[in-house]
Amino acid sequence: MTRATRRTPRIENILPLTPLQEGLLFHAAYDDAGSARYNVQVALDLEGPLDVPVLRRSVEAVVRRHPTLRASFRRRAAGDTVQVIQSEVATPWEEHDLTAVPDAEPATEAERITRRAREGRFDLAAAPLVNFTLIRLRADGFRLVLTNHHIVLDGWSTSLLLRELFTVYGAGGDASVLPPPVSPQAFFAWRGEQDAPAAREAWRAALDGLAEATRVAPYADSHTATATEQIVLTVPEELTAAVGERARGLGLTLSTVVQGTWGLLLSRLTGADDVVFGTTVSGRAPELPDVESVIGMLVNTVPVRVRTDGAETLAALYTRLQQEQSELVAHHQLGLTEIQSLTDIDGELFDTLVVFENYPVDRAVDSVGGVRVTGTEAHNTVHYPLSLLAHPGDRLVLHLGYRSDVLTGTAARRVGDRVLRLLRLFAEAADTRVDAVDLLGDDERGLLAEWNDTGRPVPRRSVAELFASQAAAGPGRTAIRYGGLTTTYQELDDRANRLASDLTGRGIGPEDVVALALPRSTEMIVSLLAVLKAGAAYLPIDPAYPRERIEFMLTDARPVLLITTSDTAERLGTRTGTARLLVDGPRATEGIPR
Repeated sequence: MTRATRRTPRIENILPLTPLQEGLLFHAAYDDAGSARYNVQVALDLEGPLDVPVLRRSVEAVVRRHPTLRASFRRRAAGDTVQVIQSEVATPWEEHDLTAVPDAEPATEAERITRRAREGRFDLAAAPLVNFTLIRLRADGFRLVLTNHHIVLDGWSTSLLLRELFTVYGAGGDASVLPPPVSPQAFFAWRGEQDAPAAREAWRAALDGLAEATRVAPYADSHTATATEQIVLTVPEELTAAVGERARGLGLTLSTVVQGTWGLLLSRLTGADDVVFGTTVSGRAPELPDVESVIGMLVNTVPVRVRTDGAETLAALYTRLQQEQSELVAHHQLGLTEIQSLTDIDGELFDTLVVFENYPVDRAVDSVGGVRVTGTEAHNTVHYPLSLLAHPGDRLVLHLGYRSDVLTGTAARRVGDRVLRLLRLFAEAADTRVDAVDLLGDDERGLLAEWNDTGRPVPRRSVAELFASQAAAGPGRTAIRYGGLTTTYQELDDRANRLASDLTGRGIGPEDVVALALPRSTEMIVSLLAVLKAGAAYLPIDPAYPRERIEFMLTDARPVLLITTSDTAERLGTRTGTARLLVDGPRATEGIPR
């Protein structure tokens, strides 16, 4: 193994942070021990006569070209954090030769080295925040691994970087074959010129009336960087084509279809008809010259709100969603923290994320100088409990990420199955009404049928009679546990019979209503059974109700008696004049309910 030594740089420039960089910096500071969770990695399998010295020179040339690859992050005395661009950095480069490793072990060892690079921690105050690892597996087989902290590169930039790298490699390590690099300075100048008040108003209107956040894991710490698991869903080629054809026919983008699918799924998962989730947007405004060539972290995370209407079809829902989202494109530069502050909701608006990656790495390079890219592998971890990364192509590939401390693998797979069902339904029957969408699989429907198959012959007897039979069949069995005490079926039946006798002695029977205003207690169960044994009907009243509501219920139902306790009676009011029986009063000591 060889490793480059670092040289002392000088400061070339100081740049501000994008909103997403600020968010990543916050998460890294919040959970410093887990900062490696925000590492992003791309591994390319190469085959052919690779010239290693030329590749290394090409890597160094590309790093020299782009300020973001020479950036570190420092907090200034004023309290803000900036990107410090250094004029020169020594690019971390490692080489590993596994050609002498026994035949069965190179792949395993390569995976270990790749994982170690991915799990290494970057010091955000020390540039560069990228490193390269080259693993030789055999004479003409290599793996090139690019690892970086997510704060310096977005997915689009990673694709550009690799394309540049292999262009320079094809020129023998001469970066002059590339056009001059596009400085990110223009991007930050453009951001500063945007109409922030107009953006805030647009987002305020878009989120107006949103009553609550949408969280699939409301009690999870969304700031902690926790290892995530992934389920890869490869949509069959025929279904991918059918979804694309249906989308084109409706004038929809595939991104809208994915977002609409996720929104409808969230609606079913949470039971809400107004949901919100996050999505990443490129941040590359088309009016900014050459912005597509900027290498850096330009993406932003913004909310996507999906309101579902049962009478609306899938086609209508997705079409409306696309229109609503298109009206916000001009305001994507506003940071998520500021957007969330425009609502009346405390905390984060969502805990799921959808990413539509239309810059697949395997299309960035194919072959150069006799060296072919035979495979790619990417790792990108997010801190959200549930995320969906969509990679378009002949086969739509969906990476469903989930935090294993929040969801089980089985639950996550069921989520993935529902995504595929929705995609197929959209392709085959986009005119289906939202309220007719069935997301259950055959196995789940079978379980429902089994669990709901509870029918059995029931004798034509009253509840009181059925309870008396149960008490006779198992008099010593425990019927109630409350307050550290247990009551057997026999004891419960005896107490209910005594209170029922008291009620009938008051002339209470069929056609009468008895109100029960009792806290959760054994007395509540005794009183309920006693009313039924007397043949009357009971009216349950929650003592926590406002006094006005309780008085309305008593006036409206006109019960002949109100059974309550001393403490509760003080809060009920006396305007209705309903007769009362205190089950913890003097009569109780005479043995009526106890």
